[in-house]
Amino acid sequence: MDKIWLKSYPPGVPAEIDPSRYSSVSELLEEAFRDHRAKPAFVCMGQEISYGELDALSHKLAAWFQSKGLARGARIAIMMPNVLQYPVAIAAILRAGYVVVNVNPLYTPRELEHQLKDSGAEAIILLENFAVTVQAIVRNTSIKHIVVAAMGDLMGIKGALVNFVVRRVKKMVPAWSLPGHVKFNTAVAQGARQSFKPVQQGPDDVAFLQYTGGTTGVAKGATLLHRNLIANVLQSEVWLDPVRANRADIDQFITVVALPLYHVFALTVCGLLTIRTGGLGVLIPNPRDIAGMIKALEGYPITTIPAVNTLYNALLNSPDFHKLDFSKLIAANGGGMAVQEAVAKRWYEHTHTPIIEGYGLSETSPCVTCNPVTVTEYSGTIGLPLPSTEISIRDDENNEVPLGQPGEICIRGPQVMAGYWNRPDETAKVMTQDGFFKSGDVGVMNEGGFVKIVDRKKDMILVSGFNVYPNEVEDVVAKLPGVFEVAAVGVPDQHSGEAVKLFVVKKDPALTDADVFAYCKQQLTGYKRPKIVEFRAELPKSNVGKILRRELRDGRA
Repeated sequence: MDKIWLKSYPPGVPAEIDPSRYSSVSELLEEAFRDHRAKPAFVCMGQEISYGELDALSHKLAAWFQSKGLARGARIAIMMPNVLQYPVAIAAILRAGYVVVNVNPLYTPRELEHQLKDSGAEAIILLENFAVTVQAIVRNTSIKHIVVAAMGDLMGIKGALVNFVVRRVKKMVPAWSLPGHVKFNTAVAQGARQSFKPVQQGPDDVAFLQYTGGTTGVAKGATLLHRNLIANVLQSEVWLDPVRANRADIDQFITVVALPLYHVFALTVCGLLTIRTGGLGVLIPNPRDIAGMIKALEGYPITTIPAVNTLYNALLNSPDFHKLDFSKLIAANGGGMAVQEAVAKRWYEHTHTPIIEGYGLSETSPCVTCNPVTVTEYSGTIGLPLPSTEISIRDDENNEVPLGQPGEICIRGPQVMAGYWNRPDETAKVMTQDGFFKSGDVGVMNEGGFVKIVDRKKDMILVSGFNVYPNEVEDVVAKLPGVFEVAAVGVPDQHSGEAVKLFVVKKDPALTDADVFAYCKQQLTGYKRPKIVEFRAELPKSNVGKILRRELRDGRA
């Protein structure tokens, strides 16, 4: 298929980007440290660090790791929420010639052990709040060096108070013991006395191991090279250019970093892109605390907010939402899960800026497609392939299907991973002979090049031989007044093979299943209508707020 999507590009967005401008992510970071030294880079709980400080701190921490004799390419895990130490750690690990392994701090010991063993990580930087998890399994791993950070480490005099509150008042740090560990500030201080050896890195060196359940459920490390991340940062940057270019009134772009940095969407769009453009990232350690998040954002004229549908929905439903300053908002990026029309419309009414829905995966660093930043109407699509990206919609025999027909979304571009870490068999399953990555998502492309996801292959519900896509059912039910959140799954049915079951969280306590059935009868054809409605106080979610349909379907939640 010729690149039909290019004709739908907004003026000013190029068809291609040039990832060879930088040989490594470290080079991209160091350029930003030079160009923006005096500007604040990140702020957390009211404490800022500048680009100059980020440069100096990461330089010292990099020297400390090198002094431990870790070989080039060694894997170092980071297990923290969004705190100031996170960007310092990422920059330090990359500058020292090592590989970042991002770890979800809410992992159970079993999940953590799998990831540390699979990656072969030899060191870990963690927040003390999660030390008890590491303690449980560290002896079963290759970890030799443990750096333990405390919430207040980089907060000067205020830090002691922060640590007292976190440990003693809120009791957020369970008792732990990790013999031989080094405190974060101690490692930085010791690193200041060591000599840092600059490392020549190339585009094909590994930068990150980004773990993903993928299509099989066992967590695999997507091997992301320096060139993959550079490409995706540059692709994301030029995509935003149409709304950035004419804003001389904005002296520094301010990004809400509420999505956790261990998630690839936040890593690239909130972390690396913020640094690349000399922006300020407002770090939110706990995005589940909506009131606390709004308090942290008060007073900042927000320019960009990357988030998932559930976070936009929670913000809109907060009584304090009006306290946020969206007067300079240029883009609200939606990713991670489908953005529902009801949420998108309310967001636009309140902020006069659309949620620009995009799509990506851990395996693609992550951004693959995005709606033009110039749109104002909700389209229900995931947008157009980004510059230098090709999308091919294919059937099970790997043949491209005609426009408008559903098939698997297959992706080729400079952001596609090198493969799964140490799993050539798994890599072979997802790569085509002509170099496309098979996403496991079913989509259609229209004549304008816009792609719409109809669903994940495995989430599809088969009712009497008809395909039912949960996204469609959920989108409809989400518009019913009285519904706060909804998930649709397939359950066995003796008559139709499978039936649609809804799990609903109420906004209006008076809502009944009869109301839901009556509404669906108006909105959905027979086989798509739910047979069962179960009301829940909450739905199981991943740590980025994605509703876990599989847990509901398997009865694990």
